[in-house]
Amino acid sequence: MKDVVELEKEKMLPIEEVAKKIGLKREDLEFYGKFKAKIGQDVYNKLKEKKDGKLILVTAINPTPAGEGKTTVSIGLSQAMFKIGKKAILALREPSLGPVFGIKGGATGGGMASIVPANDINLHFTGDLHAITSANNLLCALVDAHIHNGNELNINPKRVVFKRCLDVNDRALRNIAIGLGGPLDGVMRQDGFNITAASEIMAITCLAEDIEDLKKRFGNILVGYSYSKKPVYAKDLNAQGAMAALMKDALNPNLVQTLENTPALVHGGPFANIAHGCNSVKATKLALKLGDYCITEAGFGSDLGAEKFFNIKCRYANLKPNCVVLVATVRALKYNGGVLKEELKEENLNALEKGICNLKKHIENVKRQCGNLVVALNKFPTDTDAEIEFVKRFCKEEETNCFVVDVFEKGGDGAIELAENVVEVCNNPVNFKLLYEDELSLKEKIEKIATLVYGAKNVEFEDKAKKELLEYEKLGFFNLPVCIAKTQYSFSTDPKKLGRPEGFTVLVKNLQLSAGAGFVVVITNNIMTMPGLSKTPAANLIDVVDGEIRGIF
Repeated sequence: MKDVVELEKEKMLPIEEVAKKIGLKREDLEFYGKFKAKIGQDVYNKLKEKKDGKLILVTAINPTPAGEGKTTVSIGLSQAMFKIGKKAILALREPSLGPVFGIKGGATGGGMASIVPANDINLHFTGDLHAITSANNLLCALVDAHIHNGNELNINPKRVVFKRCLDVNDRALRNIAIGLGGPLDGVMRQDGFNITAASEIMAITCLAEDIEDLKKRFGNILVGYSYSKKPVYAKDLNAQGAMAALMKDALNPNLVQTLENTPALVHGGPFANIAHGCNSVKATKLALKLGDYCITEAGFGSDLGAEKFFNIKCRYANLKPNCVVLVATVRALKYNGGVLKEELKEENLNALEKGICNLKKHIENVKRQCGNLVVALNKFPTDTDAEIEFVKRFCKEEETNCFVVDVFEKGGDGAIELAENVVEVCNNPVNFKLLYEDELSLKEKIEKIATLVYGAKNVEFEDKAKKELLEYEKLGFFNLPVCIAKTQYSFSTDPKKLGRPEGFTVLVKNLQLSAGAGFVVVITNNIMTMPGLSKTPAANLIDVVDGEIRGIF
């Protein structure tokens, strides 16, 4: 098969031709070259009274380190929907440069189920992540300038809680000292960096309804505390206007296309293991107005992205999914059954039987909040007929429809049966419900997710986390949802506990208030909000050859 760069040259249409398929005119687009465009707020305003289409969420089981093709299945499903005569619009996240240059690689799908232009999307795209980084670091600069220039707000430099960010994996920036040098170089204090995808600015961008909501949320960002322990917010520094100016264009969703020239809105990109893991509310709501079906995804498994999609995004945006597609693979189930990643290509029914409990738990998680569920078994070339039949039989026993998809090789043709069933399921009554109510304490919300979704026996809080729980509830933030940061490889907080672990304890190390985004981040075990590069990162394989970027996978 030709690589995506070669395929897109043959298949891409000018973006205005793709826009026509969903009723958009040239004047509705803000062009970023020939194949990318943004869609402004005025388009949504014109469609506001139009009835929403059906909302389809794509999630997954716990993955292998390479991932299980959730984005690829999302893309292939959207292509298949068009093939059966349904107007479906993708609403995906933007890639972060961290994984692109790290372990996972790009986030534009794969094979015949890709969004294009792939290299553009994976790298600078339309500059949204750069704008988020700039807005974030502008706020940091304003905080430090305020302290340096008289400190009227009496900010305690040792209690500044808002960090700088950069969209590159760089462990050396986790803990740093700033203000070194002479008297003109600022106040010396300890600081650190988050990766941009895990920043509160990213979360706010993905949850904001419009520019006014964005400014309000920016103003509510907690930046630190005064010497008298009074909270200091970004609005106290009058920072929100300038931050919004940097974000004015980045707030608008991006329109691109699949290899089959179907439309895709790609906007926002929070990590699901350390942030809420969903694309922007604006893109999702716009897709629901422009199409009969919106297909969106949430990062990693039902324990991470889907849980946060349900209990954070749906809560704030008043969304209710009509159907959930749960992506599974034979290789991930064998991995959860104890097979080393180097041996996943070999048939192993014993390991599959041992690891199938992982799929069972994910089915239970989804059905607890949304009963309209379909399993998509993403086929890999090394899967055997016996292994595939084993998974299908199991799903039948669980009273859950399961369809084998082969969208990497076949594009939309590889998901026709899945698409037809999804359409049928979307006609069922919506029976979505939240996992917890706003009135529960932060502690109770954390315990409910840990015990019901993860299957933990109990939750333990370190002293620092206990103090933060009391502090945030005293400030009046007890009613916020929680966003738990934990490993994507296990239901537990230990990445080595695969399958369906039981009897484990979730250890909460500390909490971080994201008052602007509207949730409390809960840090478990050794989760880092700034990842590091591996010994041999994907960056070593990327190059420019004959004027073309090569090596992004």
